[in-house]
Amino acid sequence: MKKTALFLFFVVAGAQCFAQTEPKFEKIDALLNHFYSNDRFMGSISIREKNDVVFESAYGYADVENGIKATTHTKYKIGSITKMFTAAIVFQLIEDKKLTLDTKLSQFYPDVKNADSISIGQLLNHKSGIYNYTDAPEFMEYTSSPQTKTELLNRIMSYEPAFKPGEKAEYSNSNYILLGFIIEDITKKTYKANVNDRIVNPLKLKNTYYFSKTNPKRNEAYSYHFKDGKWIQSDEWDSSIAYAAGALLSTPNDLTKFIKALFDGKIIKPESLEQMKKMDMGYGKGMFIFPFGERHFYGHNGGIESFSSVLGYYPKEQMAISIIQNGNNYDIDEIMVGVLSCYYKIPYPLPNLKTVTVSADILKGYLGVFASKDIPLKMTFTYTEEGLMAQATGQSEFPLTPVADNEFVFNPASINIVFKDKNSFVLKQGGMEFNFTRE
Repeated sequence: MKKTALFLFFVVAGAQCFAQTEPKFEKIDALLNHFYSNDRFMGSISIREKNDVVFESAYGYADVENGIKATTHTKYKIGSITKMFTAAIVFQLIEDKKLTLDTKLSQFYPDVKNADSISIGQLLNHKSGIYNYTDAPEFMEYTSSPQTKTELLNRIMSYEPAFKPGEKAEYSNSNYILLGFIIEDITKKTYKANVNDRIVNPLKLKNTYYFSKTNPKRNEAYSYHFKDGKWIQSDEWDSSIAYAAGALLSTPNDLTKFIKALFDGKIIKPESLEQMKKMDMGYGKGMFIFPFGERHFYGHNGGIESFSSVLGYYPKEQMAISIIQNGNNYDIDEIMVGVLSCYYKIPYPLPNLKTVTVSADILKGYLGVFASKDIPLKMTFTYTEEGLMAQATGQSEFPLTPVADNEFVFNPASINIVFKDKNSFVLKQGGMEFNFTRE
């Protein structure tokens, strides 16, 4: 999962069912309703403690045009969380002695550049150097067109390597397309059949399968982006484009059940799980670590069409959480930070989601460098096509959202900036206020 960047002076630590009426679940529900009612989010969530789902809820619509509301049984495309299923199947084949982590790609696809130097392990943890086919300029031109194995393989083979195998790690969907082909070559079954036979059916995941054209009658959701004050349905991809790198759909409940079973040894052996968990240059083999305060969750994220998804598991507490959004108008990592803050009873004010349009002339009047006697940091304001940007000394630049002509927010870090005039402002964060003046 991507790390959520929080800025400036304070790091934020990290149809409906409540297993029990707890304030923290009410706060999570209020937060997600806040995002939904402000047209920032549609989707679903599940939180599982050990084997019990303690909170689940759905927000918005599966089909906006026909007014079909989402439920906790609505199925969403999960994108790259599919890679966790693919990696688990690869480790099953390793346990069956059909493969090893050191097996070379050349044993299956010798015409891929550097195939004799690329191992199965390097495909799993993105150290192969194989160019990511979804980064190619022409990729979006064929996402709705079915691709045969030969066509997809030829596309992958046509690109020059991004780097030498093992030299570094860099995310590439091509790795998992090739792993899917290898799974089929070894088992003589389709990838879809392998997922069903090896994971879905044994775990009784009733709402997880390889997607085809969306059918709302099967309680499948479309994905949407927000434009001109309304949700706009996004174009669908053909499943062959995503394949073993991202072609499953599921529910948050099924995903939390899957990851709990994975960590309980019901899918692969403990020694295989340890290999999946082992981080090398920031990547595990089919999973990432994402931190929340002192806690470290294992899991993956995903994105396809306008769907975004997150799945995480904290072994110490046997807590699993998944959020999938089909209405994409707010960063899902930021939503997850808010949800986890509520869950762990960390103060998290509802983000100010109202926006106003401020003219470029007014915004440019705030440009410059400002210093404070209250704190040893300077703030620099610049202007881009995205609007007003801010940067504190030694930190990354971040965008400011206007809520008035002289007031701006950065919700991920609960920052509020109010300009008194063009030469001074007050920065509010964490219940504290800092005064700045222009240098």
